[in-house]
Amino acid sequence: MDKNNKQISEPLLNSTEDVQEDIILDNTWSSKRNPHQSFISKYKLYIIGSCCITILSTLIIALTLSPFKLTLHNYTRSVDDNVKPKNIIMMISDGLGPASVSFARTYYQYTNNKPYDYQMPLDTIHIGQSRTRSSSTLVTDSAAGATAFSCNIKTYNGAVGVDPHKNPCGTILESAKHTQGMLTALVATSRITHATPASFSAHVTDRDNENMIAIQQIGDNPLGRSVDIMFGGGYCYFLPKSSKDSCRSDQRHLLNEAKEKYEWNTVIYNNKTAFDDLPVDPNILPAISLFSFDHMAYEIDRVPSKEPSLSEMSQKALDILFKATENSDKGFFIMIEGSRIDMAAHSNDPATHVHEILEYQRAVELVKKYVDEHPDTIMISTSDHETGGLSLARQVSHAYPEYLWYPDVLANVKSSTVALADLISQNRTKEYVVETVLKDRLGITDATDEEIEQLLKSVDNIDYYLADMVSIRAQLGWATHGHSGVDVNLYAYGNGIERLAGSHENTEIGQFITNTFGLDLKGITKQLNKNNPSFHLSNMTAEDKLEYNHVLQHYHHVPSHLKHPNL
Repeated sequence: MDKNNKQISEPLLNSTEDVQEDIILDNTWSSKRNPHQSFISKYKLYIIGSCCITILSTLIIALTLSPFKLTLHNYTRSVDDNVKPKNIIMMISDGLGPASVSFARTYYQYTNNKPYDYQMPLDTIHIGQSRTRSSSTLVTDSAAGATAFSCNIKTYNGAVGVDPHKNPCGTILESAKHTQGMLTALVATSRITHATPASFSAHVTDRDNENMIAIQQIGDNPLGRSVDIMFGGGYCYFLPKSSKDSCRSDQRHLLNEAKEKYEWNTVIYNNKTAFDDLPVDPNILPAISLFSFDHMAYEIDRVPSKEPSLSEMSQKALDILFKATENSDKGFFIMIEGSRIDMAAHSNDPATHVHEILEYQRAVELVKKYVDEHPDTIMISTSDHETGGLSLARQVSHAYPEYLWYPDVLANVKSSTVALADLISQNRTKEYVVETVLKDRLGITDATDEEIEQLLKSVDNIDYYLADMVSIRAQLGWATHGHSGVDVNLYAYGNGIERLAGSHENTEIGQFITNTFGLDLKGITKQLNKNNPSFHLSNMTAEDKLEYNHVLQHYHHVPSHLKHPNL
């Protein structure tokens, strides 16, 4: 923080009078601790401490003299080695790093008055770490990260389902469908053509070629249709250029083609009611339901009557998949992505980020319940990378920093900073900015004249500035508006997941799925590369990208910074 902003630092430290670093000593989010302990209390503590030391010493000696083995069964679920895995649920928390996991847990504990040792759904199934570097750089993007999972290979940033030599690589979803005859599904809160879902269902040399990704996803590719359920956002890439809701560069109406040429039985877009009314019936498959022109709304901004949540989409997909496979020895593969965890972190928007994480945790909880009820199912959850470089403390002045951060600041926020930046662009009056945006929507009542002036005159990156106003008051730090290279957490639940314990390259996660379900990625890759194909090659120019992408939300604004080898 520079000297010009130093004067706004001190008032921000009084968002609560209590130093929350003491909370670990209590079992609740209590008020002030009494600094004057009685002699009796101190004596009791001394006796208890002495007893604990004696007990611990005895345990250490006992453990030293006898073999000790920690197994995953101790902290996951009971295991039946006779149950053969039939279904795989892969969950991807895009951009969720270890600090963000702690961040969301602490926020939830604070806002729900939970004890300090309260565990979130993911906490109980944490078994290791995933290493995220790509073939082109130490800091991956989502395309290379997801392709590592889907194809079991390292590839360059920007690559969707292609190897470092730009050849298509068979994915675990495609092999599940075409090798094993399983049903397959994609659920995401991003555009369904975005990097992560695309890397399981399409092959392009440039992630921005979402026109081609959509074509392949409906079934226009060498393998034919590979997906049975697609729930998410981004219907603009499926509508012809002549439509006001299109972002395509041609006149292909892919939703019509899906029904007429590729035998999709259910095609829904921009209709939450129709989605809600979908019966749990195998006859509706294959099914597409897309809810938004662009990415789906952030959870903090979501209007329930217009869009479902991630957990709603996940539950609907699982219910349909179960009904369609319950009397078959063929199971299903589903990829569920909490896509917008990443995007909120790109904006360094802490309140939006935490609400995305909490919704992902709700989806994890329902998936864990599904696994409990169907022990022939394995669930894996991990991230493609970390975004934002979040730190749960921030030095807000030149003085030595205090050891704390303030979750209560985030509890006052009602909207994403992206949504608020859009409102400011439509009404740039001081009264509106101060009363509606800052006080009502962000809960900021102590904005400085300098901050207000900056909001009134800024044209670009207003969401960044608003986000920093919240972060500095909460004393949260961010290192970047991009990704970072830290290892991310790996979670798993179900029979046989102990093989994932420890630290793994991201490619090994896909390899685990490949081995467990007898998938044949080499065979699929061979089919994709037959007759020297060109279906996956991108011919997009910079002008093409500007023309068709300027109305969409993008979080990787400078392609050359992705470390694509050709850029």
